[in-house]
Amino acid sequence: MTTTRDLIRVDLGMKRVLSGGSAAIWLATAALFLASPLVAPGSLDPAPVLGMLPFAAVLAIVAIGQTLVIQQRGLDLSVPGMLAFGGVLVSGLPQNFGWPVGASVVASIALPAAAGLVNGILVTRFKVMPLVVTIGMNAALLGTVFALSNGTPAGAAPELTGFATSKTLGVPNALLVAIAIVAVAGFVSHRSVVGRRLTSVGISEAAASVIGLRVSLYQAAAYAFAGALYGVAAVLYTGYVATPPLFFGDNYLLPAVAAVVLGGTALSGGRAAVVSSAVAALFLTQLGQLLRALGAPEPLQLVIQAAVLLAVVILRELVPAVVRAVKRRTSALIPSTI
Repeated sequence: MTTTRDLIRVDLGMKRVLSGGSAAIWLATAALFLASPLVAPGSLDPAPVLGMLPFAAVLAIVAIGQTLVIQQRGLDLSVPGMLAFGGVLVSGLPQNFGWPVGASVVASIALPAAAGLVNGILVTRFKVMPLVVTIGMNAALLGTVFALSNGTPAGAAPELTGFATSKTLGVPNALLVAIAIVAVAGFVSHRSVVGRRLTSVGISEAAASVIGLRVSLYQAAAYAFAGALYGVAAVLYTGYVATPPLFFGDNYLLPAVAAVVLGGTALSGGRAAVVSSAVAALFLTQLGQLLRALGAPEPLQLVIQAAVLLAVVILRELVPAVVRAVKRRTSALIPSTI
């Protein structure tokens, strides 16, 4: 016999899955991997999976950086420039200027972080709209990339390529780096004082200011950390493909935003679903690989990714009404089952 406790448990479970939160992307990712071998036999064989995971790792790191910005009610459109900038530094500094590989890796992370900090300062101190700031930064970085490279991409150093393409205990090193970043970012976001303060600032600047938080500092730090993560992603991508196109970052802007939205991060600020953004990156990468296995051209892949993002945005408007209807129905059933 159905009890009140059972009905309440079902109601809470449906809220978690249907409310547009993080649970949905976990279920969707599991369903995608279960369906992949049925739709495209061999798509989950070791070779294609191991070839897909490094690209999923890069997208996951980029998505975490975008998550930090969206948590502060922004949207970072400088992702293409950040990635291209990090890539041209890590490949060009050793080849064209004789820098040690380690120093070039540090520069490729630190300088995008500095660019992110500039974004944050312009947004917080000068009150310029995030879209305007990040579009301008993207243009500046792409111009810098072209100037540094003279229009010709450089190859990654053998040491970097060796690390990025190698495996540890059968797991690609790029994936291990991404897992470590996801773990640290998830812990900081949900279990640390800094994470709770970033959430408070994202929810309400006014309320955070009243309780004594330095709102501008935390918002600027979010943009700087995002820049550093873009630099890490650029280093891994450059090492893995050896000679990346100059403007490879163009392919990561829409998927990164889609991953953040699919992961359940609140577009209105505050809630940051860091781990689920990484899971959504895995979902999108596997979806792209599945579409390629089926022979879908790249423009169609982008259209499908955009359609998925649009569907999620629409569902987030419709699903709350469904949840409220289920709650009303559950409330009506409870008296008759006691």
